[in-house]
Amino acid sequence: QVQLVESGGGLVQPGGSLRLSCAASGSIFSINAMAWYRQAPGKQRELVAVITRGGSTNYADSVKGRFTISRDNAENTVYLQMNSLKPEDTAVYYCDAAITPTVGPGVGPKYDYWGQGTQVTVSS
Repeated sequence: QVQLVESGGGLVQPGGSLRLSCAASGSIFSINAMAWYRQAPGKQRELVAVITRGGSTNYADSVKGRFTISRDNAENTVYLQMNSLKPEDTAVYYCDAAITPTVGPGVGPKYDYWGQGTQVTVSS
Protein backbone atom coordinates (compact mmCIF):
# COMPACT_ATOMS: atom_id res chain seq x y z
CA GLN A 1 0.00 0.00 0.00
CA VAL A 2 1.16 3.51 -0.85
CA GLN A 3 -0.23 6.65 0.75
CA LEU A 4 0.27 10.37 0.18
CA VAL A 5 -0.62 12.57 3.13
CA GLU A 6 -0.80 16.34 2.74
CA SER A 7 -0.61 18.99 5.44
CA GLY A 8 -0.20 22.72 5.82
CA GLY A 9 -3.37 24.16 4.36
CA GLY A 10 -5.48 26.77 6.08
CA LEU A 11 -6.84 30.29 6.03
CA VAL A 12 -4.48 33.14 5.21
CA GLN A 13 -4.88 36.82 4.35
CA PRO A 14 -4.00 38.14 0.89
CA GLY A 15 -0.27 38.68 0.65
CA GLY A 16 0.42 35.98 3.20
CA SER A 17 2.32 32.70 2.94
CA LEU A 18 1.67 29.02 3.48
CA ARG A 19 3.82 25.93 3.12
CA LEU A 20 2.23 22.68 2.03
CA SER A 21 3.83 19.29 2.63
CA CYS A 22 3.06 15.91 1.15
CA ALA A 23 4.70 12.76 2.47
CA ALA A 24 4.61 9.45 0.63
CA SER A 25 4.76 6.26 2.65
CA GLY A 26 4.27 2.54 2.28
CA SER A 27 5.73 -0.01 -0.10
CA ILE A 28 7.74 2.35 -2.30
CA PHE A 29 10.52 1.30 -4.63
CA SER A 30 11.06 4.67 -6.28
CA ILE A 31 9.37 8.02 -6.86
CA ASN A 32 9.72 9.88 -10.13
CA ALA A 33 7.98 13.21 -10.70
CA MET A 34 6.00 14.81 -7.88
CA ALA A 35 3.50 17.59 -8.42
CA TRP A 36 0.91 19.85 -6.88
CA TYR A 37 -2.49 20.41 -8.44
CA ARG A 38 -5.39 22.54 -7.29
CA GLN A 39 -9.11 22.65 -7.87
CA ALA A 40 -11.25 25.66 -7.15
CA PRO A 41 -15.05 25.38 -6.81
CA GLY A 42 -16.68 24.99 -10.20
CA LYS A 43 -13.34 24.70 -12.00
CA GLN A 44 -11.25 21.88 -13.40
CA ARG A 45 -8.23 20.58 -11.54
CA GLU A 46 -5.10 22.35 -12.79
CA LEU A 47 -1.39 21.72 -12.51
CA VAL A 48 0.35 24.17 -10.19
CA ALA A 49 3.94 22.91 -10.15
CA VAL A 50 5.94 19.79 -10.89
CA ILE A 51 9.40 18.62 -9.87
CA THR A 52 11.43 15.73 -11.24
CA ARG A 53 13.51 13.41 -9.12
CA GLY A 54 16.56 15.34 -10.24
CA GLY A 55 15.07 18.64 -9.15
CA SER A 56 13.93 20.21 -12.42
CA THR A 57 10.80 22.28 -11.93
CA ASN A 58 7.97 23.73 -13.94
CA TYR A 59 5.20 26.09 -12.85
CA ALA A 60 1.84 27.33 -14.01
CA ASP A 61 2.11 30.90 -15.29
CA SER A 62 -0.30 32.08 -12.60
CA VAL A 63 2.07 31.10 -9.77
CA LYS A 64 5.51 31.77 -11.27
CA GLY A 65 7.62 33.95 -8.99
CA ARG A 66 5.30 33.35 -6.02
CA PHE A 67 5.31 29.57 -5.44
CA THR A 68 8.29 27.26 -5.05
CA ILE A 69 8.15 23.48 -5.27
CA SER A 70 10.88 21.39 -3.66
CA ARG A 71 11.37 17.82 -2.51
CA ASP A 72 13.34 15.71 -0.08
CA ASN A 73 14.06 12.40 -1.77
CA ALA A 74 15.33 10.81 1.43
CA GLU A 75 12.03 11.60 3.15
CA ASN A 76 9.80 10.95 0.10
CA THR A 77 8.29 14.38 0.66
CA VAL A 78 7.34 17.24 -1.64
CA TYR A 79 6.74 20.81 -0.51
CA LEU A 80 4.99 23.84 -1.95
CA GLN A 81 6.02 27.21 -0.54
CA MET A 82 3.33 29.72 -1.43
CA ASN A 83 4.08 33.42 -1.03
CA SER A 84 2.16 36.58 -1.95
CA LEU A 85 -1.06 34.62 -1.89
CA LYS A 86 -4.09 35.99 -3.73
CA PRO A 87 -7.79 35.23 -3.30
CA GLU A 88 -7.71 33.43 -6.66
CA ASP A 89 -5.28 30.91 -5.14
CA THR A 90 -8.15 29.62 -3.01
CA ALA A 91 -8.64 25.94 -3.83
CA VAL A 92 -8.17 22.41 -2.62
CA TYR A 93 -4.55 21.49 -3.26
CA TYR A 94 -3.62 17.92 -4.13
CA CYS A 95 -0.23 16.29 -4.39
CA ASP A 96 0.51 13.70 -7.01
CA ALA A 97 3.45 11.35 -7.33
CA ALA A 98 4.53 8.84 -9.95
CA ILE A 99 5.50 5.89 -7.77
CA THR A 100 6.86 2.45 -8.51
CA PRO A 101 5.70 0.26 -5.63
CA THR A 102 7.35 -2.84 -4.26
CA VAL A 103 5.31 -6.00 -4.69
CA GLY A 104 6.57 -8.99 -2.75
CA PRO A 105 10.21 -9.52 -3.69
CA GLY A 106 9.88 -7.42 -6.83
CA VAL A 107 8.33 -4.20 -8.13
CA GLY A 108 4.97 -3.34 -9.60
CA PRO A 109 4.05 -0.97 -12.41
CA LYS A 110 4.56 2.75 -11.97
CA TYR A 111 1.32 4.47 -11.07
CA ASP A 112 0.06 7.97 -10.23
CA TYR A 113 -0.89 8.25 -6.57
CA TRP A 114 -2.88 11.17 -5.15
CA GLY A 115 -3.22 12.73 -1.74
CA GLN A 116 -6.57 13.47 -0.14
CA GLY A 117 -6.32 17.22 -0.67
CA THR A 118 -5.84 20.16 1.66
CA GLN A 119 -7.90 23.35 1.62
CA VAL A 120 -6.19 26.69 1.08
CA THR A 121 -8.35 29.77 1.57
CA VAL A 122 -7.03 33.25 0.89
CA SER A 123 -9.38 35.86 2.31
CA SER A 124 -9.39 38.97 4.43
